[in-house]
Amino acid sequence: MPMPTLLAASFHDIYNFFVKGGFFMIPLLACSVIAVAVIIMRALALRRHLIVPAELQKEIERLAPNDTPDAVVRLSRFVRNDPSTLARIAQVGLVNLHQPKDENLNSVQTVARHEVGRLEHGLHLLEIIIGIAPLLGLLGAVSGLVTVFGNFGSGAAGADPHRIAAGIAEALSTTVVGIGVAIPTLIAHGLLGKRVETLAADMELLISGLLTKCYNQKQRRPGLAEYSLESGQ
Repeated sequence: MPMPTLLAASFHDIYNFFVKGGFFMIPLLACSVIAVAVIIMRALALRRHLIVPAELQKEIERLAPNDTPDAVVRLSRFVRNDPSTLARIAQVGLVNLHQPKDENLNSVQTVARHEVGRLEHGLHLLEIIIGIAPLLGLLGAVSGLVTVFGNFGSGAAGADPHRIAAGIAEALSTTVVGIGVAIPTLIAHGLLGKRVETLAADMELLISGLLTKCYNQKQRRPGLAEYSLESGQ
């Protein structure tokens, strides 16, 4: 059989499978489309070079406790021109170097929580789909079974067991689709959540080291308190 004919037959079988599943196939298809869209967008948004650029990471690691204040100013300028998540968090810490370390850390942590929330944007939709897709499949199956056994009860004497079995199979198709949507969504949610955790831990380590080195410089050179992101403009 030619390949186009095989493809046409496959698509026809898939179409019939979803049509026979009934109304509940529609929300399940919507869940699958939303899940795929969110997974693709989050995977693109969570690329490491957009969150923790290698160049900025090297600049932060290159800063030494015995560097001159000019090194902090140079880093401030670099941060100001970088649109990444790490740069936005580092910017807060560098701007507030004139404050006590504890107050600066509180400011940085507040911004960091906001930025991590932005990284997790959309993952709650995956959590919802993971929860409701199997339930929608089960609801569709129960609804289909009610119809099948209702028809069977009204004409039990002449009921065809083959037709009953086919009706039960069609009713259970929504359960298959619901679980089929939930499983890959659960895997993707776990992988994306782990990526967010890894990026957040890396940023926390870098920012903690940055502030420690900056405040060590501040103790050795009190004039460093005058340097901030604005003064480096």
